[in-house]
Amino acid sequence: MEGAAEAVAQDKMGIHPGIEIHGLTLYLKKEKILIFADLHLGYEEELMEFGYLVPRFQYKEIIGHLEKILSEIDVKKVIINGDLKHEFGRISEQEWEEVLNFLDFLEERVDEIILIKGNHDNIIGPIATKRKVSIVPSYFIKEIGAYITHGHEIPEDKDLDKAEIVIIAHDHPALSLREDLRIEKVKCFLKGKWNDKVLIQIPSLNFVTEGTDLTQENPLSPFMDQNLDEFEAYGIENLDIFYFGNLKDTKR
Repeated sequence: MEGAAEAVAQDKMGIHPGIEIHGLTLYLKKEKILIFADLHLGYEEELMEFGYLVPRFQYKEIIGHLEKILSEIDVKKVIINGDLKHEFGRISEQEWEEVLNFLDFLEERVDEIILIKGNHDNIIGPIATKRKVSIVPSYFIKEIGAYITHGHEIPEDKDLDKAEIVIIAHDHPALSLREDLRIEKVKCFLKGKWNDKVLIQIPSLNFVTEGTDLTQENPLSPFMDQNLDEFEAYGIENLDIFYFGNLKDTKR
């Protein structure tokens, strides 16, 4: 893979003490909390309305991905860190069906589901109220000082000030890797600093889009509006994890 540091493949990797990567999810081991984001359920229906012939496939991919992870680790609580559905101003037929089915899938397997409101979740309320889901702007785990927010804005929040770790999503981070004449994007976790805090950005649990290479495109999240050269990148391929070192070493 040209232009990248030597990649180390592992089944799982600790990205921070007590925090593990499992596929496209983040696992707080002691707290038994699983975090993922940016599913954008219903995206295929919008694409078809714009004339793109895209089959509905990603829901099945998401369920299969999570089933593998949940069969291997003990999860009591799930935190969806924003953008569970795709449409901004309405709830599409596909969203009604897939979001409700997805929440049913989780409720059968975990004790609690928390949805952090992302910028695509303007009208998620009517769906969430049909299931046992708490909708919050952010979530603070006091015991480990972890503050979880979608990342499209920086909240004015005393808990954020107290946090030692900030976990965001929003940018759908990925890396562009070249092999001969072919360029392929790989979803990745990024870890660096924001002010004096550890900042972890998680990739999208979305199989329609590949993501955004922040070494080539400007980030959308204000948390990432900084020099990202020293951020570490952990690429994800299926359930394998590839450590690529610092972003400055991955640039082509």
